[in-house]
Amino acid sequence: MNVELTAVNAVAYSMSPFTFAGQAHAYSGQKWQADISLPAMKREDAEKWIAFLVSLRGQFGTFLLNDPSGTSPRGTATTVRITGSTGDSSVATTMAGTLLAGDYIQLGSGLSARLHKVLQDQSGSGTLEIWPALRANQSNVLADLTSAAGAFRLSSNQQSWSVNEASIYGITFAAMEAL
Repeated sequence: MNVELTAVNAVAYSMSPFTFAGQAHAYSGQKWQADISLPAMKREDAEKWIAFLVSLRGQFGTFLLNDPSGTSPRGTATTVRITGSTGDSSVATTMAGTLLAGDYIQLGSGLSARLHKVLQDQSGSGTLEIWPALRANQSNVLADLTSAAGAFRLSSNQQSWSVNEASIYGITFAAMEAL
């Protein structure tokens, strides 16, 4: 499986056509997008994936998605507690050990599961920089470090797949963070 994650920021940028001087304004919008490509497979395996995708009923259903190679932190932290307010990208932590830039943490579960990326190395308790910013107030919430994922939904209401004369199926789909 190939998963391409994209971090999307709501930023307006305008540039003068005469001087090329520019001005940027960052809004609070931040979300994950993903493009998933499954390996070529025979019908018996493909039909399970097709049934799953069709069962989502387009953008209605949700599912958990993660970075397949980022399910465990590279740092040494085993327990991290987060405290912060909606919109915070710097959150207070209580932890022993380290989280490294690029590690993932999950806050919440099920439909409220949010995937966050650590932006700077953090050793011990203190202030942790994350992306995206918090979507809800968090008070002494335990972060999931070992299977960090976020709630996603399909980007389209259409599901398609391909099949060739050798009965080999190709399945790709796009998803966006379920907000």
